Order: sequence, then C-alpha cells, then structure tokens
Amino acid sequence: MSLTITNAPALHDPVPFGYSHVATVTSGRLVLIAGQYASDGHGHVVSPDFAEQVERSLANLRTALRTAGLDYPDVAQIRTFVVDHGPDRLTVIAEAIGRIWGDKPPTQTLIGVAALALPGMLFEIDAVAVSKH
Repeated sequence: MSLTITNAPALHDPVPFGYSHVATVTSGRLVLIAGQYASDGHGHVVSPDFAEQVERSLANLRTALRTAGLDYPDVAQIRTFVVDHGPDRLTVIAEAIGRIWGDKPPTQTLIGVAALALPGMLFEIDAVAVSKH
C-alpha cells in the first residue's frame, strides 16, 4: 500500500482540527466503510452524550476496518456528520482524532446536519481506507 498524508505549507495547519489536507494513494485496494455511529450490537444508540458517541463511533469504525483486515493507519479519508455542530463539538472530535492518528490524521470533511438516521444520533463517521492487498 502506498498512502501518504501531507499538508501544504502554504495552507493553515489542519492537524489541531483533526484532519490533513491531502492523502495520496499510489497503489492498493480502496475499502469503503459505511457510516458508523454509537450503536450497540442491536443498532441502538448507546448514550446521549456527544463525547461518548464519538468514542463509540470510532470504536465501531475500527471494528468495521478490521473486518477488511485494516486498521486506523490505513484510512485515507473520513467524513463526519455532526448534529448541532459548534466549537465545543469540534474540540471533542479533534481530540479523539488526535489520540488515534496523532500528527498524521486522514483527510476529513465535517458536515453539520439537522438530524441523522435515528433519534438520538449526534455523530456519524464513514471512511475510505487503502489495503495493500
């Protein structure tokens, strides 16, 4: 697999916000992960707390990645969907992304939405990952 995460020096540093500007894939197989949310094994939202939903969604993303033989470092792009987006929620997301990806987070588009698929959902994340096989 060849996945390189970079940031253009002429653009602002996006890492504190939980993303990078560019992900370049030169070989490998793309794996698309559907939106993951803070669900238990039965599809129920596990908590009304935003930070807990972010953590559970990311854990569920990792579970989905592992079914394809991948893990967080294989992710080139994420899209996050946030109900009632604001600076406080951005901070929660950026801190969680930082704990997982450090100074090389994937590219990210954050989309503020009025609602998600189920009542009580506050956060959802999907991903594009790259497999070397």
